[in-house]
Parts: sequence; structure tokens; C-alpha cells
Amino acid sequence: MSHIPVTDAATGAGAEGHHPASQAAIRRTALAGMIGTTIEWYDFYIYGLAAALVFGTEFFPDFSPTAGTLAAFGTFAVGFVARPLGGVIFGHFGDRVGRRQALMLTLFLMGAATVVVGLLPGYQTIGLWAPVLLVTLRFLQGFAVGGEWGGAVTMVVESSPRDRRGFYGSLPQMGVPLGLVLSSTVFAVVSTLPDDDLLAWGWRVPFLLSVVLIGVGLFLRSRISETQAVARVRAAGRARKMPVMEAFRHHGKAIALTVGMYVSAGVPFYIVSVFVLSYGSSHLDISRGVLLTGMLIAAVAEGLAVPCFGALSDRWGRRPVFAGAAGFAAVLAFPFFWLLATGQTGPTWLAMLLALAVAHAGMYAPTAAMYAELFPADVRYTGTSVGYQLGGVVAGFVPLVAGALVGAADGASWPIASIWAGSALIGLVCALVVRESRGCDLQPGPARDDTKSSRTPSAHVSMTAARPPGGSVPDQR
Repeated sequence: MSHIPVTDAATGAGAEGHHPASQAAIRRTALAGMIGTTIEWYDFYIYGLAAALVFGTEFFPDFSPTAGTLAAFGTFAVGFVARPLGGVIFGHFGDRVGRRQALMLTLFLMGAATVVVGLLPGYQTIGLWAPVLLVTLRFLQGFAVGGEWGGAVTMVVESSPRDRRGFYGSLPQMGVPLGLVLSSTVFAVVSTLPDDDLLAWGWRVPFLLSVVLIGVGLFLRSRISETQAVARVRAAGRARKMPVMEAFRHHGKAIALTVGMYVSAGVPFYIVSVFVLSYGSSHLDISRGVLLTGMLIAAVAEGLAVPCFGALSDRWGRRPVFAGAAGFAAVLAFPFFWLLATGQTGPTWLAMLLALAVAHAGMYAPTAAMYAELFPADVRYTGTSVGYQLGGVVAGFVPLVAGALVGAADGASWPIASIWAGSALIGLVCALVVRESRGCDLQPGPARDDTKSSRTPSAHVSMTAARPPGGSVPDQR
């Protein structure tokens, strides 16, 4: 049995073979992951903002205002339908060929689709082809994002020291709030244009700016190296012909738990970041500027909070941090809408701040390390991607469902608050069921064993090697 070296207090070598000289490479990989996910989510969210503020008029002008908004949110949801497919395809590629190559492709595909949306003629110019092409491009966006997150967090977590995985793994998670900061900032600027200019050309600017960001992201990702886990999977002869089948066959419970945990974080997030922009302005008479500025403040705060929660998960464990945040999210659901209902700027911003910087950040930060630690190296990209993106399908339809429910309830917020609270409770239950994974070993062993290699999250390593710093051996069942 081969033993992976554990941390040596005298030399500072990492638990999984990282030495002080490799810290620059670790930071470079984490930075590339963070910037890449920031760009991907910027592209993804500007579509959501445009769907809430512009697309109903630009691409569905023959609908009533409510129906047009619902149709625009429907195109937003199409991206989430595509995400599991992207997770399967890019996960297959990433587990068999390598994480780096898959991530270069996801970033390019997302950027190309986003730029073309910015060039797409409206309904008045090309008729029904406008919404058809819009839906197609949204599908490509979702397909690319489906492969992005799992690859980015897998690569960063596999490259990180055993006792810092929660912190480093949370850096790609910062891409969500940072992407929201960028998209909200750009849309806040273009929203100051007169309505005629905004509808004519202003909404296209955020999409076209993506071409610059994509160039930066591709350059950074071209400078990172493949992880040791991929090389060891190949050397051990463990590359799976169909990683997705292996993941579902041997890790179905882990996938189900990751779906539930994503839903608990994703549902409140998309209610706040997408649905509230439309609901607040149309039903509560809160100005568009107040909502976008509040979103910007909350997203900046979340960007700062995410690595803090990630570091806490290294100290306290993934489960306690996630469970605490999920419980807080459940309690916050109804007060969030009560604060919004005041129609005042301060309470509105406070509601957004609590939802994003505390509830969402606390759940989202530890999931990068937790998801990666639940799956062995030969199906890790696929397992994390599929679980995350299946949860995204549920969360992605929330703005559409929320719009329909609010219309049926004459603008009342209680149906949406109930969905929020229920999703948070689902995540809380999942956090209580999932095993604590902090400190488990991520590297595959040297010998192939088809009956066991995909059945345990820590394959063929000694329990001594899997011991976290200063803690007991995590439950490997």
C-alpha cells in the first residue's frame, strides 16, 4: 500500500505533497480559478439582469408586460437546463483528459455566446428569429457554465494543501459575487441612460465588454499546470470510460446531497439577484437604481465574506459552517421581504446584505472543498459538476416560478418566502446527513482496483495519511 506523505512540521511540506516552492503555483491556480469563474458568472448574470430589465420589451414586444417578463425569465431558465449537460460533457472530458483543457474550452464558449447576444438583432428587426436565437445562445451559456464550476473548484482544491482547501477552494466561489459586482456595476451605469437609448443600444454594452474579459481569462488559464491527481489517475490506469455512469453507480448518495445543498444556497441567491430586481420595481415601487446599488453593495460584501467562511470551514469543518448558514437562511426568508416591503433604501440594502453576505456566502463558501472531497479523483470533475448543476436546474427556474406565483397572489411575497425557507431547510437536512470531509485524502493510489477505487472518497491511502491537522480521522463511510 502506497502512503501519501503527511505534513512535516520541520519542512513545511504539505499533506499531499506540496512544498514551500509550490505555493506560488497554488496561488496562481487559485487566482486563475477565481478570475475565470468571475468572468463566466459575469457573462451569466448580465443575461439575468437584462432578462429582468430589458428582454421582455426587446424580444417579446407582442406580449403583455407581465407575460413578456415571464418569457424573458423563461429564456433565463433555459441556461439552467443546459448546465447538467455541460457538467456531464465537460466532466467526462476533464476526468479523462485533464481539468485545464476543459476549463479553457468552457471559458471560450461562454465568451463567444455572450458577445453574440450583444450583437443579436431584436424582434422588430428579425421577428421570431430573435427570441429563437436568444434561447439558443442562452443554452450555450448554460452549457459552458455547467462545465466551468466543477472544473475550477476541482483543480484548485486538488492543488491546495490539505489544511487550506476550504480557503483556497472558496476563491473560485468568489467568482459568483465578483461576477455580480461587475455585471451590476455595468448595468447600473447603462441604466442611467434614457429608456430609449437603453433599449436601442445601451443594454448591449455589458455583453460586448465580455470579449476583453475572456481574453484575460484565457491568458491566465494558459499559465496553470494540470493537477497531480489527474497524472496519478492516468498512471494508475483508473481513467474511466464513462465517468458519469461511475459517479451515479457508486456515488449516487453524494450526488443527491450535493443537489440538496446547492438548492438551499441557489434558490435564495436567484430570488435576490434576479427576481427581486423585477419584483421590487414593479410591485414595491423601489427604484431600479436603489435595487442595483443594493445588489452591488451586498455582492462586494459577499466577495469579502466568502474566503472568511472558507477559512472557517478549514478550522471548524464543512458541515458546521454550512449548517449554520442554512439555518440562518431559513430564518431570514420572511423578514427579507418584510424589509423590502418598507420601500425604503436602508432596509432594502440591509435585506440584500444579510441574504448574500451572510446566508449565501456561509453556504456557498465551504461547498467547493466539500463537493470535491466527496468524490474520488477519477470521477471528481463529473461528480461535483453534475450534483452542482442538477441543483442549478431547480434554482434556475425560481425566477420564473416566482413571477407566476406573485402574479397569482396579487403581488404578495409569502409564496416566494415559503419556497426560500423550504429550500434552506432542505440544505440543513443534507448538511446533517453528509459526512464531514475536512482533511480526507484526495490523491488516488497507484494500483487499480475496479471494485473499490470508485467506492471510497479516499482511495487506497492509509488512515494516518488521511488524518487532518490536529484532528481525528474523518468518517470515510
